[in-house]
Amino acid sequence: MKIRVSAAVLSLVVTLSACSAGSNAILQTLPYAYGRNPGVDDARLNPNFRYLRVTIGGRVVLLALGNLDSHAQGPTEVWYSAEREVLRLQHGRLVGAIGLTTEWRDVVLPELPSWSAAARANQATLWARTRDVMPGYRFGVKDALSLRVVAEPKRSALKGLDPQRLTWFEERVESGPVAGLSAVFGNGSRADIPLPPARYAVDLQGGRETVVYGEQCLAPELCFAWQRWPVQAGGQK
Repeated sequence: MKIRVSAAVLSLVVTLSACSAGSNAILQTLPYAYGRNPGVDDARLNPNFRYLRVTIGGRVVLLALGNLDSHAQGPTEVWYSAEREVLRLQHGRLVGAIGLTTEWRDVVLPELPSWSAAARANQATLWARTRDVMPGYRFGVKDALSLRVVAEPKRSALKGLDPQRLTWFEERVESGPVAGLSAVFGNGSRADIPLPPARYAVDLQGGRETVVYGEQCLAPELCFAWQRWPVQAGGQK
């Protein structure tokens, strides 16, 4: 995730976080969140903050939780890297990514069933997501998706947890995305390429619904895995 952040991206990050409480506090955590080598797993972490371990392109980086934005469908977690990349998660699903080579902005999700309900369903849950994608100014890209329970994978970037104790879901693109308004301006060619499936690992034990791990692609060539990373997993025991 070694991305050179332009002035325009920095301006957008400020815009995204301007209305969020605690946005200044996250700046103090960035030195703790910084890291791009296997030693990041042993980094000394500030116990006052929560972290996200992201694996991308064979590298590992820790992001720190900056704030929780209120939303009618549940709080949105806003995670920051040391170089101001921003990931936004809602109920474990990506609803925004800024500062990477491909960005998702203004992601709209329907009111989806709970993870527990999806786990009990006898058939896949079908739904549609809308997103704006940069670069290329692709607005209103719509993805037809299906969510279903799958067996735990033989290989993943999950670390320090037993995959058999989690419920695994696969979210697959069922049809090619529709470019939306971007097609009017002739910018829809890249949006026509389906994304690889996403994957989620959810802790449903004890009545909880915690998405502890996910695999997501912002573009066919840009995929990453993330995991909630407790302080005790790092160097500060």
